[in-house]
Amino acid sequence: MSSQQQYSDCVVVETTAEPVFSVIWLHGLGADGHDFEPIVAQLNLSEQLQAAGVRFIFPHAATRSVTINAGMPMRAWYDIRGMDLRRDQDQQGIENSAERIKALLDNEIAMGRDPGQIVLAGFSQGGAMALHTGLRYERRLAGIMALSCYLLFAEQIDELENPATAGMEIFMAHGVHDPVVPYSVGKKAARELRDLAYQVEWHPYPVQHSVCIEEITDISRWLSRVFANAN
Repeated sequence: MSSQQQYSDCVVVETTAEPVFSVIWLHGLGADGHDFEPIVAQLNLSEQLQAAGVRFIFPHAATRSVTINAGMPMRAWYDIRGMDLRRDQDQQGIENSAERIKALLDNEIAMGRDPGQIVLAGFSQGGAMALHTGLRYERRLAGIMALSCYLLFAEQIDELENPATAGMEIFMAHGVHDPVVPYSVGKKAARELRDLAYQVEWHPYPVQHSVCIEEITDISRWLSRVFANAN
């Protein structure tokens, strides 16, 4: 596709020749940008959204050593140093990845996309980065999609003063039987964000650390709604 050459280290899928909307979708630990590429064909988007078109951007995270996996090098948005996902966080790695994600957002805007026509999404580690970056971004996005994930630096979130994100739409989903990121952690994150007046749509599913068909259906419905509101 013609726009693929404009993106470095990303997979790009466009549903029309000149899409109106953008979704930047971040993969999980050890995966890459191809991980969620097949989901585009499974999304049953509204007729209006299909006609307008969506550019899906799936960036590859940098390759780095991951402590919890015996230091093995793999694609990761940041190092994970232990089983407690809220302790000993890799602040430098997180901030470096956040800058890259902001650059992707900035690029879409520079190409003529209104911030309200962009959704920042992610799964697991990618979902944590989507929340971390999207809630701190200086422009109001259409929404954030955070799947099977948690809040980074959760103790700081209520100190965040960012009028751009006030009341932002957030789709959160989690497998009830998740052995990687405990369901309770994701549910707590959703509750904390609701307490801060974010418009959180929360969905539990009877799966482990994965995305199921019912979840894809709910994602389709949510994307169609938030992008319809952007028009």
